[in-house]
Amino acid sequence: MVSKKLMGVWAFLDVALLAGGAFALAMSIVWRAPDVLRHMTLSDSDLTAGMAVGISMIITFFVSLGAIVQKNHVTIGLVILNYCLVAEGVIVLVIGTILWYFSLQERANFHELWAELTPDTRLQLQDQFSCCGYFNGTDLQESNFCVSSITSVGDNIIMNVFTTVYGFMAIVICLLLATICVIKKRNETERFKKIDAKRGGKGFV
Repeated sequence: MVSKKLMGVWAFLDVALLAGGAFALAMSIVWRAPDVLRHMTLSDSDLTAGMAVGISMIITFFVSLGAIVQKNHVTIGLVILNYCLVAEGVIVLVIGTILWYFSLQERANFHELWAELTPDTRLQLQDQFSCCGYFNGTDLQESNFCVSSITSVGDNIIMNVFTTVYGFMAIVICLLLATICVIKKRNETERFKKIDAKRGGKGFV
């Protein structure tokens, strides 16, 4: 029989998966609100990817509910759950790594994004940070530079995001391992039941 302690750990991780999915979905929606620098850091594609991660985590949570309530000898649902968690882990790892890679080249990446901004939008950022230009005083026909201010705020945003995404990875891996343990314990229980049945219903001495 699966111990209450193991099931408690499994239930905690499962709820954490749901919470993570809800958080990812909510933030992906909220962060679509107008914010020039945030949208320079996180594109619409990034936010859409965040929504996909959130929705997939929530769906996986409901798959887990259907799997865990099956009779003790039925473990196919838990096996399917593990396949879902593996797929989830791959998605989370890819997205987190893409964001991490962007953070390694922030100065150059933000310069490209800066060049694509309209003059009015660049002026808005310059007023916000009391600076002009990006790298130097003549950058894009402007004076003084904003690179430090922009990359500082952008770095804070992206560091928090990809750290959170990798945090989701920890939840997924731990739930995967906990599910494997539950499957193992259920299989052991069923094996002992069959052995007991062969012994005429008598348990081991």
